[in-house]
Amino acid sequence: MALHPVAESYRPEKIEQLKSVSGRMIEERRKRARMTQSQLAGRVGIGVRWLREIESGNPKSAIENHLRCAFALGLNASHLFIPLMFMENGMKFPLHLLLDDPSDLNRRCVEFIGNYYVEAVTRQLRPTSGDPSRLGAA
Repeated sequence: MALHPVAESYRPEKIEQLKSVSGRMIEERRKRARMTQSQLAGRVGIGVRWLREIESGNPKSAIENHLRCAFALGLNASHLFIPLMFMENGMKFPLHLLLDDPSDLNRRCVEFIGNYYVEAVTRQLRPTSGDPSRLGAA
């Protein structure tokens, strides 16, 4: 029996892959910031051992700690969610897209999503000719 599409997107392998990608991005960003593992771990409030686990992509690492490390390094949540969208569509994520400053990518994604929903609402509210129920007529 095939998995439901929603169940398919939450397979443990994808979460493990996401943690691996996140860990590599955190490590690269930490090194670019010329920060030691000890410094980042102290800033985030975790042990150096756990930071090593995060950077190595250990499946037992908590997503919350990935986010805390990312935020401490100036990355935002897109470092997890954009690669996840690629994975859900069976595409390999080009890591270099988020290693530099992702603020323009983030802004464009949010703008695109906002525009998509504004257009969808506009279509729903726009009366169609020949459909009196859309105009509020009885």
